[in-house]
Amino acid sequence: MTQHVDKESKKKASGSLLHIASEAVHSRIKNLKRRDHQCQAFMRKVIESGIFRTLIITTISLNAFFMVLWTSYDIRYRLFRVFEISEIIFVSICTSEFCLKVYVDPLDYWKDGYNLLDVVIIIIIFIPYLLRKIKGKHYRYLNVADGIQSLRILKLIPYSRGIRTLITAVGQTVYTVASVLTLLFILMYIFSILGFCLFGVSDKGDLDNWGNLAVAFFTLFSLATVDGWTNLQEELDNRNFLVSRIFTITFILLASFIFLNMFVGVMIMHTEDSIKKFKRELMIERHATMMEEKQVILRRQQERVSRLVQTQKSSNKSFGELVENFKKMLRHTDPMVLDDFGTSLPFIDIYLSTLDNQDITINKLQELYYEIVNVLALMLEDLPEDTSDTLDTFD
Repeated sequence: MTQHVDKESKKKASGSLLHIASEAVHSRIKNLKRRDHQCQAFMRKVIESGIFRTLIITTISLNAFFMVLWTSYDIRYRLFRVFEISEIIFVSICTSEFCLKVYVDPLDYWKDGYNLLDVVIIIIIFIPYLLRKIKGKHYRYLNVADGIQSLRILKLIPYSRGIRTLITAVGQTVYTVASVLTLLFILMYIFSILGFCLFGVSDKGDLDNWGNLAVAFFTLFSLATVDGWTNLQEELDNRNFLVSRIFTITFILLASFIFLNMFVGVMIMHTEDSIKKFKRELMIERHATMMEEKQVILRRQQERVSRLVQTQKSSNKSFGELVENFKKMLRHTDPMVLDDFGTSLPFIDIYLSTLDNQDITINKLQELYYEIVNVLALMLEDLPEDTSDTLDTFD
């Protein structure tokens, strides 16, 4: 007992030591400072650019098209050199893509499942070349290696968000689907033994369809998919099995109408949930993109308003001229943030300074008005009396 405990403690200690050592190595590698940040940033932009994505998608699609043509012996013979050149180009582009992605993110690259799928596909691409070099051109399993090259088209999955959404939906249904398939297997197990005992044991039994458990399973699978079930039932009717119709109808109702429809319903439910989640993510990304563009436009407008304020202070231009100059600087995408422009600090500063200028102007006009009234009053006092008498007679 003590020896068993000691072994378990040693295993735990060794496991913890390995875990600590792996974490230490990972942190040591992560803390290494790269000196090629500019090159890394440039390569990241290249990988994330639309031109690079279009190049990869076009290359994969053309390679898939050439593989379809390759299945024809006549076309393969006539376009042998074209196939060789296209294969070299495809392998070169895929290898370059792998090297660029590993160069940009040497650690995080291996954490993405789709990147691991790319690695597996690249290994599959090189399998026929290795077999031809090692085993020769007449190796008997070389056709299998050539056949699995059809998996190359799976490289399109990382570049299609719709396909990734469906794969996510399928992944979320694994446990539910496994439960449904387990129930279906139990149902088929029960009915296979029952069918073997009813229709496969006697001398008049249908040994071709119910002779053993494996054959009975295959027959029940045909009944579950409702594929040729009338022929199977006809074989049983010819042998005068009275309970055969009850057996067939019961199994079809349970397997096909309940369990298979349940399987389809689970897949549809999870697919709809994944599609809704995908649409929400798209809306969030579009909103984030619009907010980033909005912030860029706001910063640009605030900088221009600040420059215009400095220009006004230096050249003493009016507020109307300042607004006209600002309108000339606007772009066709700027009106979307004009509502926020009215609440920006530079605009408030300009508005308040304009109000101050208006107050000063009004005060000066009032002072001028008082001066004019005072001058007119003095002029009336200085008029001679005769003029005033004549004015009285006119009155």
